[in-house]
Amino acid sequence: MDNLDKKAFELFSGRVVPKGATKKIKNSANVPTYVLEYLLGTYCTSDDPEEVEAGIEQVKKILADNYVRPDEAEKIKAKIKENGNHTVIDKVSVHLNEHNDQFEAEFLFLGIKGIYVHPKYVREYEKLLAGGIWCIVDVSYYYDEDNKKSSPFQINDITPIQMPNLDKNEIIEARKQFTKEEWIDFILRSTGMEPTQFEYRVKWHLLARLVPLVENNANICELGPRGTGKSHIYKEISPNSILVSGGQTTVANLFYNMARKQVGLVGIWDCVAFDEVAGINFKDKDGVQIMKDYMASGSFSRGKDSVQANASMVFVGNINQSVDSLLKTSHLFEPFPEAMIDSAFFDRMHYYIPGWEIPKMRPEYFTDNYGFISDYLAEFLREMRKVPATDAFDKYFKLGRCLNQRDTIAVRKMVSGLVKIIYPDGNFTEEEVEEILRYAIEGRRRVKEQLKKIGGMEFYDVQFSYIHLASMEERFVSVLEQGGGRLIPEGVGKPGHVYTVASGANGMIGLFKLETTIAEGNGKFDVTGLPNSREVKEAIKTSQNYFRANAKQISQSISVDSKNYLMHIQDCQGVGLDGNISLAALTAYCSCALARPVLAQLCILGSMSIGGTINKVEELASTLQVCFDAGAKRILLPMSSAADIATVPSDLFSKFQISFYASPEDAVVKAMGIE
Repeated sequence: MDNLDKKAFELFSGRVVPKGATKKIKNSANVPTYVLEYLLGTYCTSDDPEEVEAGIEQVKKILADNYVRPDEAEKIKAKIKENGNHTVIDKVSVHLNEHNDQFEAEFLFLGIKGIYVHPKYVREYEKLLAGGIWCIVDVSYYYDEDNKKSSPFQINDITPIQMPNLDKNEIIEARKQFTKEEWIDFILRSTGMEPTQFEYRVKWHLLARLVPLVENNANICELGPRGTGKSHIYKEISPNSILVSGGQTTVANLFYNMARKQVGLVGIWDCVAFDEVAGINFKDKDGVQIMKDYMASGSFSRGKDSVQANASMVFVGNINQSVDSLLKTSHLFEPFPEAMIDSAFFDRMHYYIPGWEIPKMRPEYFTDNYGFISDYLAEFLREMRKVPATDAFDKYFKLGRCLNQRDTIAVRKMVSGLVKIIYPDGNFTEEEVEEILRYAIEGRRRVKEQLKKIGGMEFYDVQFSYIHLASMEERFVSVLEQGGGRLIPEGVGKPGHVYTVASGANGMIGLFKLETTIAEGNGKFDVTGLPNSREVKEAIKTSQNYFRANAKQISQSISVDSKNYLMHIQDCQGVGLDGNISLAALTAYCSCALARPVLAQLCILGSMSIGGTINKVEELASTLQVCFDAGAKRILLPMSSAADIATVPSDLFSKFQISFYASPEDAVVKAMGIE
């Protein structure tokens, strides 16, 4: 036992268990952690190693005698028949048989169903009706010759595997004996993790996974590599959350069954988590729309009824490529099914946990030290759902102007959840609540950055900040992976290397890099990386012909006929080039021929015709936003686009040094900074 163990054992005697004992049994008994620790909490609460070992053996014996293994179901049924009754540990679900006007139970592993259940159990434990719960059940056997249709199995008693009572004030008072770091480590140990193995920032991500269990209607997304324990919390730690494996569900199951007039999972569970988001599929066409309504307001309409519910929604899934490449080619919500790739749906996400920052789970990441009995922790989190803490930072800070109403709600929910987990007694300093506020803003900004890619300029306002009330200083919050690294590097590039932003084949606007080299030859032009687009091929042809005809007007030193020019077009963001890049190509040829690079971090916008007519930039605001995200500091813009500047938000326009050009020659000269 280390110092934290001793403190926890002293303050929470009878409420903590050695997590190493859980690991020992977990490998041989495929039951949720909270089931095991319910038993360990009864037999294994001592700090004496010998008593702990004796308790572990007792729990093993109970599981061996009473836990129903699927392959031994017939053996258990025979034991019930031979002995007249037997106590089993199994997952029990109940449904109403309207033909017989009675509630009937089904045992998951024992494989028996149609067993009469007294209505008092259904009233006391509603979750029996929604997916079922793990229980200790006293089952007896009586075969009735006169009523052969009814099941001979009878339920004498049902005891859900849950802590019988909880005094949350005990935890709130005891919290004062811990430092912030000690309490965070203790909470993480209670979830089975060993905090000494994780970096400080990773600890916060692991705590963020608990927010849906402590906050009503919190919508959280976590996508990352496989094996990082994304679904562990929602499946193993709390009996108050349900994991929808595979994502297959119906509106009736999730929200409301109109035939039975019965609320679905969101009305009964504290947290509904979807595993493998790529497989989410509603059999009903209106499923996603109802989900959007629920995620926004905590209510939904079915038929004549409007239903309120408090369940948080969690979406976890896998990212199959590196974050950098995903950000360059798409967005961080890409694993979601096509039916859900909708800016209105993702705008309802309160937080995006960066799953790629959490390491893949290894044996040493799971603790052997003491932590809360999982069910005790789960009940504490559930009790704290009733305590609002959304105004925790109002005494010291206010949110910046870029956060709209949905952003504000998202940040406040995350702040409330993390405050209730880390500072349940409500005692925190200005610096401590600022740390939580920054973390909450970062996760919401991560959502907003992806919305900007999906929805365009509607979501341009991503410069999230908060204002320190005492000094009125505005402090900005960024996301670590923003832009996946700047695509346009700092400093002056090589001659013939030019960046432009143009429309893509997939409907998005993207960044393209034109790399040009020159060699001795006879005036031949070669282009690689050229997409199979007639418009792009014609644009390149236009630039080559204009270069041949007008090179001498730009500079007498340019030689066309005695050189060969090779250009490679690089699609930096994978949008599939489908726009007119003639002016950028002309600038690249001239830059290469003169052996003079264009200005540092320059992006050339606009296009031209074979006669030298300049075309204005379409969707100027969205185009400039892409330039900014890619790292551009200078913009070369056609004069014909000056009239559209009013459509660009002033704070975005102010990020660039803008130069205007009136002709192709003017553009080339200004691009290279020739006076």
